[in-house]
Order: sequence, then C-alpha cells, then structure tokens
Amino acid sequence: MPPRLRSASGYRGVRQRPNGGFYAEIRSGDLRLSLGTYDMAHEAARAFDAAAWRLGRPRRQMNFQDVHTLQQALDVASPPRLNSAQDCAEHTALQRRLLVAQEDERVMAEWRRRHPEDVAYEQEYWARRREEDTRRRREERLDRRRRKALASAQADIVNAGGRSFFTEEDERWLDIWLSTSDDTNDDDDGADDWSDWD
Repeated sequence: MPPRLRSASGYRGVRQRPNGGFYAEIRSGDLRLSLGTYDMAHEAARAFDAAAWRLGRPRRQMNFQDVHTLQQALDVASPPRLNSAQDCAEHTALQRRLLVAQEDERVMAEWRRRHPEDVAYEQEYWARRREEDTRRRREERLDRRRRKALASAQADIVNAGGRSFFTEEDERWLDIWLSTSDDTNDDDDGADDWSDWD
C-alpha cells in the first residue's frame, strides 16, 4: 500500500480544526487512534511521530527524521491541549449566551425601529432622572457645606476662648470633617461621603 499523502497542514496525521487548533490521529487498519488537539501543527506532528514509534512504524512514515529512538520522540512531543467535559460545557454555555445576546440585540433594534415614540420617552425619562440626581447631589453638598461651616465656626469660637452651643458629645462636631468637594460626577451614587479618608 502506498504511503498516505500529507494533509493540508503539511504533516502526516495532522488536520487543522475550524477553531485554529491542530488535530492529530494515527490509523492502523480499521483502528483510528486520536492523539488530541494542539495549538501548533508541528506539536501535533511530534505527537504523531511518538505514536508511530510506539506502534513500530518505519521511520519513512514519520514527519521528522531527526528522532532516532522512542524516548527521543516522547521527549519532543508536547502534551495535547486539554478539552475536558467541563471545558466543552463552558464553551457550549458561552455559545448559547452569545446567541441569546445577539438575538436580544436584534429584537431591540427591531423594537426601536417600530416604536420610536417609546424610545423618545425612555430617553426623556433618563434625562429627567439624571437632572433630578444632579439636583439632589448639589442640595446634599450645599447642606454638607452649611453643616461644616457651622462646625468650623463653633470650633473657632472655642479656640478663641468662647463657649459653643454644641455639647462635648454633640455629633455635629464631626461635620467639620465632611467633604464638600465641588466635583460633580453624574455617575456618582453619593453612597460614601468619606471615601477620600479611606
């Protein structure tokens, strides 16, 4: 029987996969032995040669002629890329999520095309919400400035030898440490006024 022709990968027993990997297998009669998937074609070819050495194939049926023993063939062969059942399940789940996301985008584009008045209403709603949030943050910042000014004035009175109308345990003394930054960030949720002290 004539020797098999080399595949498009340039190596005997190696085929390129659609995902860019290289699949190696060796055949013996009706038996097909899968050797795994590799990142590079020459790695798959080295795995083919190691299997050929184990099966006692002649050297002329191997991809590389620089290997003279089975141990050398095993030393230069890389382990296959691991494709476990979990890897396959994760890949399938990611593909499913990608298809769902693409379908969602298609449906939303169609909805926007059919209902421009709803799109305009939604944009107006979010613009109103941004304005309300900005106004609320500005009012809160103004309140913090007033409280801080009052606490600072009381501290100045005490430092000058006077008497404050704050008691010693009054929580309003802590207002002296309030942040009154003029930075207005539309993405700020205003959750932490003490963030600059962390």
